[in-house]
Amino acid sequence: MQSARSKAEEKFLQVSKRDIEARKERQKLEKAAQEKTERLRALRLAKEAADRQAAEQESAAKLAASKTPAPRKKVRPKSGDKPG
Repeated sequence: MQSARSKAEEKFLQVSKRDIEARKERQKLEKAAQEKTERLRALRLAKEAADRQAAEQESAAKLAASKTPAPRKKVRPKSGDKPG
């Protein structure tokens, strides 16, 4: 027959083991969540950089298009006007 003290020590060891296992599991979950957050952050930053680059290219294309003069149309005199 075990003494009350040895039963208490055994119970304490069981609880301690469960606490250690729970702490390890919690740390594992926290690490996984942190890695997921880091991965999503990297993807977001890459997308923002790509969007920024695309916007810059679009802006440059619009600027280049606005600098090239449009071809002039020949103006025909109106039927009632006399050339000068």
